[in-house]
This record gives sequence, structure tokens and C-alpha cells, in this order.
Amino acid sequence: MAVRFGARVVLSGVSLELAAGEVLGLAGPNGAGKTTLFRVATRVLRPERGAVRIAGAPASALARRELARRIAVVPQDVTVPFPFRAGEVVLMGRAPHRKGLAFETAADVERARACLALVGIESLADRPMLALSGGERQLVLVARALAQDPQVLLLDEPTAHLDLRHRAVVLERVREFARAGGAALVVSHDLTLAARSCNRLALLAGGVLAACGAPGEVLNPPLLARVFGVEAEVLRAPDGAPLVIPRRATTLPDDV
Repeated sequence: MAVRFGARVVLSGVSLELAAGEVLGLAGPNGAGKTTLFRVATRVLRPERGAVRIAGAPASALARRELARRIAVVPQDVTVPFPFRAGEVVLMGRAPHRKGLAFETAADVERARACLALVGIESLADRPMLALSGGERQLVLVARALAQDPQVLLLDEPTAHLDLRHRAVVLERVREFARAGGAALVVSHDLTLAARSCNRLALLAGGVLAACGAPGEVLNPPLLARVFGVEAEVLRAPDGAPLVIPRRATTLPDDV
């Protein structure tokens, strides 16, 4: 896949496969192309070359409603210009499953309530989105995506604004989604957290795929220095999961 903005190449030769039952982490420095890849996957951007396929079918061939049945997106944050309540926003996740302009059913309302409870925010259902903290809004967006009952979850820094408990809750829900047969792509700057929650980890650098594989293979000091420009120590937790400890900034190859 390739994406170009004018003369600037943003993504080049990037090819990733996301399997059912898998959580794939996507990491890389700022400006590496992670957000662009996200936008291509959701048809916000059209690649110059390549295509996004869902279960073998080109995403470009799917109607918007069908695409929304298959893919749910959790952005970093979203501006809600109207005073929708949290429960109403989660209920919007059921829209792709309704016909035309039909009203929500009792089953839709029950599913929305269940998803609020899954992330521990059922008490926020009647609170306006404008009155919520950044972390609370993030949890509402996760609940909305779960209520969509998609085949694929795309999550952009889903734990960025969350406390420790809710980080654990959200990542466990993502793993549950995958264990039930779904596929999840999680963008994260927290490499240690990604290593614990993802089956595989892909690293983007300068718009190209620098590595993709098991977290224990990908998270090694030489590769971290090349991709992130940081001298890091990689330790092992008692369960074997990698722990990344940055020591100091180094010079990236492009800076030499």
C-alpha cells in the first residue's frame, strides 16, 4: 500500500494482515504514518496503490452501512457538538444494524446498556458528553464500538487518557473480543502495554513497515534505536513479557 500527500510519500510498501482471533499492535514514532494507515483502513483516505480487504472483499466495494457493520473505530477523542448523553452516543453504535431511519429496538437499548457496563461506566449513561472528562469520553467511544458488534475493531490510543484500572478493563475487553473471533488493531505508544495485550506488534517508521512479529522478537534494543531514536533496555517480566525502559535519546538515521 502507498499513500502520497502531494510530493510527500506518507506510506510506502506497507502490507499488513489482521486475522480473526488476533490483537495486532501498531506502534511507531510521531509522523510514522499510523494515523494515515488508520484513515485508509476506514476509507477516509484512498491509497495511491494497494487496497484494504475485509474477509477477501475490497472495502471500497462495500456500502457505508455494510462497512460499519464490519468495522468499528475508536478514535483518540471526538468532538460532540450537541449535548448528547453518553448512553445515546453508545446507542448510535447500533445504527448500522437498523433499516433506514428506523428507531432503535428494545434489544438495541439493552445491548448499549450492556456495553456501558462492560467498560464500567453504566453510571454515566445519562451524563452529557460535554460534562465528561477525557478519559470518560474515551470509555464511551469504546462502549459504542463494542455495541456496533463488528468483525474488526480499530482502536487509536484507546488507553491514552485512562487510569490504570480502566486501562486494564479496556484491554481485557479487546482481548475478549478477539477470543470470540473478532480481529483488533490497536495503535499505542506504550510498548510495554502493547506487548502484554497484543499477539503481534508492527512497527512503522518513515512510512514503511520496519518490523512485524511477536512482541518478544520485535522489541529489541537495536530495532528500537533505529525506529524511535532511543537507547532502551528491554527486560523480561516474571511471565516473560517484554518491559521497555527508555534510557536516553539517540540520533535517528535520517538525522545523520
